[in-house]
Amino acid sequence: MADLKIIIGNKNYSTWSLRGWLAAMHTGLPVDEVKIDLYTPGSKAELLRHSPSGLVPALLHKDIVVWDSLAIIDYCARLAPGKFWWPEDNAAYAFARSIAAEMHSGFIALRTHAPMNIKAKWSSLTLGESVAHDVARIDTLWSEARERFGNDGDFLFGGFSAADMMFAPVVHRFETYGIDVSPTVRTYMDAMLAQPLMQQWAKEGRAETAVIAAGEVPKDATQLG
Repeated sequence: MADLKIIIGNKNYSTWSLRGWLAAMHTGLPVDEVKIDLYTPGSKAELLRHSPSGLVPALLHKDIVVWDSLAIIDYCARLAPGKFWWPEDNAAYAFARSIAAEMHSGFIALRTHAPMNIKAKWSSLTLGESVAHDVARIDTLWSEARERFGNDGDFLFGGFSAADMMFAPVVHRFETYGIDVSPTVRTYMDAMLAQPLMQQWAKEGRAETAVIAAGEVPKDATQLG
């Protein structure tokens, strides 16, 4: 049994689980994974056995519990300081922490109207004004990060980092709903979708059979939001 255990929900749908899971796996340390199907009888009680919030993800490290994805990322950075998490340059660090925090608390329209659903594929959906605003803001943030700080690699700050973990579910959302993005962002998305941990998660998410109604967009939808 590994010292680290990550508690997650359904891989096809659970955005916050993806962030915490990426952090745990990025450490390179042995990690046990416990997946709990969400919104099923008994799932809340099972979650409360592992996490005081009753939510996913939760990271268990021996007798320590860490909940909330951003907290898990920062805790994992303490466990594996040799890995790249945040850029060292002050300007890059400030930008990375700011956009990660903005993702943590913002983009409510996108999160509400475009749930992560890795198995689904849409095209030609019209974006409502609030969703379009979130998409434009994210495109601007990703483009600026790549152009100012991403010269040393394919990700927002060069190497795969905590900022990429925080935005990973958005990459899947943009891909699922066929959202138009700038060329810089399209190249970044392709790099993210090819990242080995992202590919592992997506493969396992597509293999799931559970259906969560809240994560499905009606088949006759023409607009997001």
